[in-house]
Order: sequence, then C-alpha cells, then structure tokens
Amino acid sequence: MSPGLFAAAALAAQPASPTPVEEVVITGARLPPLVAERAYSTVTLDEAALDDGRRLDEALTDTPGVSLFRRTSSAAANPTTQGLSLRSIAPSGAGRALVTLDGVPLNDPFGGWVVWSQLPSEAVDRVDIVRGGGAGAYGAGALTGAVILRERDVRDVLDLSLAERGGRRAAGWGRIGVGPLRLSLAGLTENSDGYTPVRGADAGAADQPLGLDALSGAIRLDGGLGARATASFRAAAWEEERGSGLAGGGSRASGQLLSLTAAAAPADGLLGWRVQAWTHGSDLSNRFVAVADDRSSTSPASSQDETPARGWGLNAAVRRSLAWSSGRLEWEIGADARHARGETRERSRFIGGAFTRSRVAGGEALVAGGYGEVSWSAGPWLATGGARLDHWRNSDGRRLERDLATGLPTLELSAPDRDGYVASGRAALRRDLGDWVLRAAGYTAFRPPTLNELHRPFRVGNDITEANPALEPERLRGLEVGASWRSGAATLDATVFWNEIDDAIVNVTLAQGPGTFPVAGFVPADGVLRQRMNAGTIRALGLEAEAGWRSGPIEVRAALALTEAEVDGGADAPQLTGLRPAQAPELSALLAVAWTPAERLRLEGRLRLEGERFEDDLNSRVLEEAATVDLRGEWRLTDTALLWLAAENLLDAEVEVSETASGVAGLGAPRTMRLGLRFGL
Repeated sequence: MSPGLFAAAALAAQPASPTPVEEVVITGARLPPLVAERAYSTVTLDEAALDDGRRLDEALTDTPGVSLFRRTSSAAANPTTQGLSLRSIAPSGAGRALVTLDGVPLNDPFGGWVVWSQLPSEAVDRVDIVRGGGAGAYGAGALTGAVILRERDVRDVLDLSLAERGGRRAAGWGRIGVGPLRLSLAGLTENSDGYTPVRGADAGAADQPLGLDALSGAIRLDGGLGARATASFRAAAWEEERGSGLAGGGSRASGQLLSLTAAAAPADGLLGWRVQAWTHGSDLSNRFVAVADDRSSTSPASSQDETPARGWGLNAAVRRSLAWSSGRLEWEIGADARHARGETRERSRFIGGAFTRSRVAGGEALVAGGYGEVSWSAGPWLATGGARLDHWRNSDGRRLERDLATGLPTLELSAPDRDGYVASGRAALRRDLGDWVLRAAGYTAFRPPTLNELHRPFRVGNDITEANPALEPERLRGLEVGASWRSGAATLDATVFWNEIDDAIVNVTLAQGPGTFPVAGFVPADGVLRQRMNAGTIRALGLEAEAGWRSGPIEVRAALALTEAEVDGGADAPQLTGLRPAQAPELSALLAVAWTPAERLRLEGRLRLEGERFEDDLNSRVLEEAATVDLRGEWRLTDTALLWLAAENLLDAEVEVSETASGVAGLGAPRTMRLGLRFGL
C-alpha cells in the first residue's frame, strides 16, 4: 500500500470529529431597546452598578435626578411612600415615574408606588432610566420618565450579608435547564431590627425602631417558539412587615404578579413583535397612631385593615427595521390597556378603648391607548418621533363610613364616573460629532391619579390628608438639550431641561389643628388638615450632569442635579404660588472614587450631598441640607466568590427626613456596618 493510501485509510479508521454545536441561550421574551432611546436623556446601569448588595431603589439613586420620597429608601419607608420620581420636579409618595420589568408595570394597582421588596437587585442585570416625559411605548404613569428593568438571563448570583441592628439579608438569582426550557428562580429574605427615626432630646418612649421583615420569590419559565421567538411565563409573590417608628404603628404589604409574554426581535427585515398579558394583586394594612405632646405614648388613630386591589394589563407591539434612503428606518406601533380595581377597609375614631367608625372607599380605573414611534438614522444623524392617544376612565367611586355600634351610615359619598382622552408625543434629534454627541428633544406626558389619591384619606402622625375623587390627570410638557463627550478614559454628559406640570396633584394645607372639620373629623393640636388637589402648575428648570475618569487602578465619577422648581397655585391654591414643591431638593450631588490597588482588592468611597427640601406644601417645615459618606471594600476570594465590607453614613450624619408641626425632626439611618459574601457562578 502506498504511503498516501495508508494515510487515507488511517484517517478513515479514526472516529469522525464532532460537528461543533452552537450553544443556544434562551432568554426572557422581550424586544430590544428602541434605537430612538439614544436620542433622549437615557442612563443605563449595567450589572456592575447593581451587584453591591443594596436594595434596587438605593442603587438607582446613583443617577442624577432620581429621587426617593423623604430621603428614605425602601429599607425603612412605608410602602405608601416608596414611589420613585425623576428630575426632582415634585417627588410624591406615589411616584411620578413608570417602573417596568420586561414590559410589565411594577407600580401598585391601588397606590402607584413600588414595593421594592418584590424584586432583589440581584435579579436585574440592566436598567434603562429614561428621563423626561414618557410618551411612546410607556404611556400612562411615565410623567417624569420611565425606569425599565431587565431581568437576568445568565450568571447565577447569591449575596449573603449581615448588618448592625440585627440586619440579615440573603438574595439571589439562578437558572437551570428543564429539557428544552429554562427555569429561572429569584428570591429575597431580609430582616432588621431597624433604627429609631426620632433620636436625641426630642425622643420619648413612643419612638420605636423601624423594623423590617421581607420575603419574596419569583420563577420564570422560558422556551423557544420556532427560530426567532421566545415565550416567558413569570410568577412572583412577596410580603413585608415593618414598623412605623412609633409604638403601636406598623404596616404589612403583600402582592402577587403573573405575566405571560411572547416576543421575537426584528431581524433581516423581518417583523419583530411582542404580546403580553399580566395581572397584579396587592394588599396593604397600616396601623396609624396619634402621638402625645411629650412623645411619652401613642394612642390608636386608625387601622387600615386591608386594601385589596387587582390590576391587569394587555399590550402588543409590532416593530420593523429596514434600510431606507441611505439610512436605516425603525418603526413600532402598539397598544396597551391597564385596569385597576381596589378599595381600602379601615376603622377609625378610637374612643373608650375601641374604634367606633368604619370606612370602605375605592373604585375602578382604566387607561387604554395606542402609539406609533419611528426613527431614522443615517451616518451621524438620528431623528425620531412618536405619538400616543389614551382614553382614561374612573368609575364606581364610593366612600361609606358607619358607626360600628349602630351600623348606621355617618358619611356616604359616591363619585360620578368620569373619563377623557389625552394626546401625547415626543420628538428628538441626535448628532454624532466624533468625540461629541449633541441631543435635543421635546415631549408631553400624563399621569392619571391613583385609586389611593382619589379615594383614600390617610394619616401620618397627627397630620391628616383627605382624598379627592374629582382629581384630573397630571400633564407634563418639556424641552431638553444635551451633550456627551468621550475621549479615552474621560467622559462627560450634561442635559439642561425645562418641564411644566399642569394640574399637579399636591397635598394642600387647608387648616391647622386642633379642630373638628367636615368629612375629616378631629385634627389634633400638633397636626394639620390637607387635601389632595390639582393645585395649578409646577415649572422646573434643571441641569443634570455626570463625569467620569479612569487612570490605571483609579476611577472617579461625579454626578450633579440642579432643579429650580416653583408652584403656581392659580385660583385653586393661591397660597402656594411662588413656593417650591414639597420634597423637591434644589441640589443633589455624588462623588465616587474607586481604587483597585491589587488584582483581588477594590476600595470605593462615596460622598453624597443634598440641598434643603421642604416637608410640606407651605414650605414651613425645612429639612436641612445633608451630606453622607459611604465606604466599601471588596476582596475577591476566588474567581466566583467575593467578600465585602461596607460602612454606610460613616460619619453618622443626622439626615432630616421628616418634621412635625411642632418641629420634631425624624432622621435617616445612622452609621451602619455591613458584611457580605457574594457568589457569582
């Protein structure tokens, strides 16, 4: 046999080389971000910005203009004040931003706030914060913008930590294969004895810690639908219980969220699409107390026994991207609908050791609309525009109060059904100049009042705020210009904006206690009576800026937000004209410096500054400016394990977060040490 034939025979006798098989990763059913978002003031947080053991809302505050109500994160805030607002125009407990997870709204169907315990930061690998009116695909609720969360698809994560004052936290996300399907699991358990907000000379026996017990879990099942499409089913449930900072007070919140999504990304001129349905159930109970003048004791004021609510929604979109006129054209059309029904069931008027009145109040809300969005990119240019038309309806509004001893009605109100249409839109232009990128945009948006704002009065300490079933939707219009610069390891981004909110929903002060008033009843001496009202117009002019620099082992990041906001109360609330909106700081800033002196060691420090803000609409209760310092060190034990130590509010600054009519200040968290272990597989 010739050498050539021998070699051929030997080759034929060897086992055939396996044909390479491309690994297919099944991801959650979603459409990719629109190209149009690049023309707006959009900030993207990646996995690295979220993987530090903080709660998700705390991580979001590293972005200029992201505002937490009363300077308090969800680690201590009552669920009703966990709303998120953008641009510090007029933060509210309900929030003026829409928060979605892979297209599903996380805002509570009754109150509009977000219970952040439902989603650990470890389950999220990307956040797009779109600042400015959220027309287009976002619609109702995205008044000052949208926070778009994307759930993880790869890399298991587990974070375990301990903290002072009994803090214990375990959170993670993992994924396993089940035949042709992929099953994702996310979970959170968190417990803390908490801190006492009123401290020092003002504190009395009535002041107690803000303890927290939270538990949540979610599963997601993903599967392929042919060559391009994916279907996802997600189910989540959560429950948290927390103290109010006062003896006898506290709250419990629970909820469930189910969603079913099918989607296919556009490719090679083919249509992309998404179809989604979801349902969101929630319940909330609150125990409210009145505080004695010397803060030595409390007495029951009201009991919000339950707040059953149910929301559902549908949305669908079709998208296409194709070459057009020496550039690329992308368009999307879609429709969405959201419905919510809920009520509060309460007891009040505590006399002789028992509640003597009951209250049931609630209703239904519906908003449905359609939109179209188109963008064209060619070379350095990107032009985009979109429009929406929405129909809103409030119906079945009711409030019934009874005497518990006799069962007879003491107050019976029914709100007439109301509806209307709102048109909104946005447009933007972007120009790439190499190292520089210039942007300009204009937009309008709206937010319908929540069922909570329409129908439920509430009490904080001795302050009472009445509901208002006649509230109209808030409407915003705005303009902005921005510039970004990138050169080597240095970056700079700045945006100047002007926003105006018409029919702004404000808690307007009507009277000072003590006294007995129609509908509201008795207001103590150390309290005020307010009512939610469409109090004219809020105008704001602001600057958001962020800069970064890296050289070797050192990274520096600075962020700044300046907002000059003013209320024009008009004829309905002239006493507010010329004042600043409650809870709206003029200045917030962040300076973060990170140093990696060794391959396995990373050290980081953060300095946060915030100017004064006002607790109330009349600007009579001042929350002083605040500065805090945080430190964090990380030591990588192995390629997949990391040990971390964090000192929050290292200098133990007294950050004012609330103030009573008599001048008693509530304070934020004192210095807190945390130790954690993170695994990323």
